[in-house]
Amino acid sequence: MTEHGIKWACEYCTYENWPSAIKCTMCRAQRPSGAIITEEPFKSSAPNVGTIERGGGSPLICPDSSARPRVKTSFSMENSSKWSCHMCTYLNWPRAIRCTQCLSQRRTRSPTESPQSSGSGLRSVPSPVDPCEEYNDRNKLNIKGQHWTCSACTYENGAKAKKCVVCDHPSPNNIDSIELADTDEASSIINEQDRARWRSGCSSSISQRRSPPMPKRDSEMDFQRIELAGAAGNKDELELDLKKLKQIRNRMRKTDWLFLNACVGVVEGDLSAVEAYKTSGGDIARQLSADEVRLLNRPSAFDVSQHAAKCIPAMVCPELTEQIRREIAASMHQRKGDFACYFLTDLVTFTLPADIEDLPPPVQEKLFDEVLDRDVQKELEEESPIINWSLELGTRLDSRLYALWNRTAGDCLLDSVLQATWGIYDKDSVLRKALHDSLHDCSHWFYSRWKEWESWYSQSFGLHFSLREEQWQEDWAFILSLASQPGASLEQTHIFVLAHILRRPIIVYGVKYYKSFRGETLGYTRFQGVYLPLLWEQSFCWKSPIALGYTRGHFSALVAMENDGYDNRGAGANLNTDDDVTVTFLPLVDSERKLLHIHFLSAQELGNEDQQEKLLREWLDCCVTEGGVLVAMQKSSRRRNHPLVTQMVEKWLDGYRQIRPCTALSDGEEDEEDEDE
Repeated sequence: MTEHGIKWACEYCTYENWPSAIKCTMCRAQRPSGAIITEEPFKSSAPNVGTIERGGGSPLICPDSSARPRVKTSFSMENSSKWSCHMCTYLNWPRAIRCTQCLSQRRTRSPTESPQSSGSGLRSVPSPVDPCEEYNDRNKLNIKGQHWTCSACTYENGAKAKKCVVCDHPSPNNIDSIELADTDEASSIINEQDRARWRSGCSSSISQRRSPPMPKRDSEMDFQRIELAGAAGNKDELELDLKKLKQIRNRMRKTDWLFLNACVGVVEGDLSAVEAYKTSGGDIARQLSADEVRLLNRPSAFDVSQHAAKCIPAMVCPELTEQIRREIAASMHQRKGDFACYFLTDLVTFTLPADIEDLPPPVQEKLFDEVLDRDVQKELEEESPIINWSLELGTRLDSRLYALWNRTAGDCLLDSVLQATWGIYDKDSVLRKALHDSLHDCSHWFYSRWKEWESWYSQSFGLHFSLREEQWQEDWAFILSLASQPGASLEQTHIFVLAHILRRPIIVYGVKYYKSFRGETLGYTRFQGVYLPLLWEQSFCWKSPIALGYTRGHFSALVAMENDGYDNRGAGANLNTDDDVTVTFLPLVDSERKLLHIHFLSAQELGNEDQQEKLLREWLDCCVTEGGVLVAMQKSSRRRNHPLVTQMVEKWLDGYRQIRPCTALSDGEEDEEDEDE
């Protein structure tokens, strides 16, 4: 048997190396002492034999240079001129422009330089290769064993390597970090375009290279180490925990990781992570799930948000809801003349039914959890006294306001307006279309008010600047574009137009300042105040307002609960109302007794507080309570309300009434048992 007919198989990549090779030609792994020897199907009778026989008859590779195979000169010269990829060290054929393994561009290299030198200075001669492999379509790496993946460039390094061969990045310190490197690959945000190009350029090898991941945040590695430390007491628990975490990471998407980074950024004061999540279009009102809290593993900072399933009246009976939407569309008309603004013909005000108080307390609590937004209620009541700050209004006059749960999309303003009136969402964008058409058809009227108001506002806050007409036009075009885009956030100007469409005032109770996630004040919100339909004739409008709440970029409808009338008491004025009319007293001052701003006043209408209070009394039914609070009266009547809205509310309330007999029955059974005893 000739020497060149005997090869040894690499235990890592299974590549068959020639006998004289000390290291694997393909993956540079050290040749094991008990390498598997394979025999070529052809045998030569060359006189130079490079093996000696042991007692057992097994061949022993002789390290003498005469044992090296004699191959054709053309093969040896071509193989010796292979170029090594600077990224993955794969040996490519001379004609290859890019690396077959990682698609990296070939760098200029000396044609006589050999990439196969080992660390000891020895040079192993590569084996002859089939010319069919000239374009590097075969012999892909199949790396297994104790390798570690570089966190910077994803190169698979040998277990003994102290640093990455490609980028010199240091290796992990222990085997736990090596195991985590595999589980962390799911959390790396991979460039999809590069990955698609990678799959198209590489054959089906087991170890596919990935495009470089984004730099991992230190916080991610922190909570991974904490998870290991928590389960270190039990090996089985540790393996189960790692398996569960890997499954969670594999299910997460790019936006999920951006959200977790933003959560960590809030705690650590890193606003760049928060801005990255907002720029990607992430929902700022998103809540942490149980799996995400488990990944973060910081109980002192993160907890699972417990939210009850929402069940508002519009969700209970879709048929009635659709009829209400058609009714709204039918009641929308456009005014003829120069001011061709759209308007609604019906006056509808949504209130919570008084029958809620007849339900058992547990059922009432369940109802409020499902129909109200507890977070908004807490922010407007407790964090800053914006609503229900007057004990006189909330208790003696039964004018407590409730924040209805609303969708968190960009249509929250339009949804809250329809919730405060008809009790439904603007799902079909009927109100948005009317808003857009009114702004365009009456652009000159609204533009004049907007420009004059913005100029006064900037001067009143010491911002002494003046814009060219082109700049004013550009800003106005942006406001018009927002009205035409479903889901786009709206501004104060749009609330002013909505007051004209409703033909009634809109009072916004909102936070005064924009704050960062760390509680730092960033600026004024400018939403709180009163919006009057000033461009209509007063006789064409209703004086009964609606109330909205504003919290951190989100609007909510603020509604009251029906009451039994007031019998001309409490507000310092004769209300002349019957028992069926519900009167809600909405304060026109804040908790510091300062008058709420009236938006978009002209230069003639601007003045001191006395002049503004006079204007409020002209557009709203105002009175002063015994406690000296200036309020506006919101009047609603179940008999005068739209019958479809009444049916929808009754249908919704029946679902909670059915819970009551079960509770009463159980109580009755307990009483009977007590009597028998």
